[in-house]
Amino acid sequence: MSGTAPAVDYQAILDQIWLEVAPRLGEGKVASYIPQLATVPVAQFGMAVYRLDGQMFSIGAAQTRFSAQSVTKLFALALAYTRVGDSIWQRLGKEPSGTAFNSLVQLELERGIPRNPFINAGALVITDILASCFVGSEIALLQFIRQLCGSTAPDFDLKVAESELKTAHRNFAIAHLIKDFGNLHNTVSAVVRSYCRQCSITLSCEELARAAAFLANHGSMPACVPGGTQILDASSAKRISAVMLTCGTYDAAGEFAYRVGLPAKSGVGGGIVAVIPGEAAVAVWSPGLDASHNSALGTYALARLTDLTRHSIF
Repeated sequence: MSGTAPAVDYQAILDQIWLEVAPRLGEGKVASYIPQLATVPVAQFGMAVYRLDGQMFSIGAAQTRFSAQSVTKLFALALAYTRVGDSIWQRLGKEPSGTAFNSLVQLELERGIPRNPFINAGALVITDILASCFVGSEIALLQFIRQLCGSTAPDFDLKVAESELKTAHRNFAIAHLIKDFGNLHNTVSAVVRSYCRQCSITLSCEELARAAAFLANHGSMPACVPGGTQILDASSAKRISAVMLTCGTYDAAGEFAYRVGLPAKSGVGGGIVAVIPGEAAVAVWSPGLDASHNSALGTYALARLTDLTRHSIF
């Protein structure tokens, strides 16, 4: 067949998704194990699509900032990759865990080598790598995210960081276990404190979609971004996207790939960022979580997006 497929009308598709989602606002449960997140009103939804030509399409609360939580693990991994490359995989794996994101059992059985960089154990190792590369690793990560989204607005939510640190008993236990196996080089206290601050970074859907666009563009900032630069080589960007697909949505990665069909990273703040290779980055936020700790409406919206656009990797 000859000819070029017509461009997708993303705004019309997002408007259709909004009509479907609006009557369902309030579905899911907010993350209650972090006290500050438990106060977030559940009936909220935003979504943004950032095309590589610079066009932004959005609906709902797409400019409202939220606690990115585990979504920041994606950018921490990318920043670590810019510093140490494939040597990351000497200290952690790239396989789905099949267990809870904060499990200790698997970590002990596998002698302090986390299954992947997106469970808490793996994220703590990535934080440790960054702490060896930077003075104030969480500040370096925040600056990296600001660079990617082209805005100085993303920042730490210190109330969330404090709330998270006060309830970080399991993360301290995970870090101590990794340290006992010799896979943590900095102090447990420094790593966990930095990690809690990292997770408190706030982003809007529009900012998050812009920040992830370099992965959709094979490692380079979109050409439409003034002074756009190569963040990662294409091979490294491909590898990060692969780990997103297999490990990015907690222990529901298989179900998410089945329903949505895009590399994605979720967080318990209700955010999900996904990549349409060569086309766009997508961010969605709704704080009500499903049983797997992924945004209930966010997952639905992304599934509808790929159904309606026929843009998935499958």
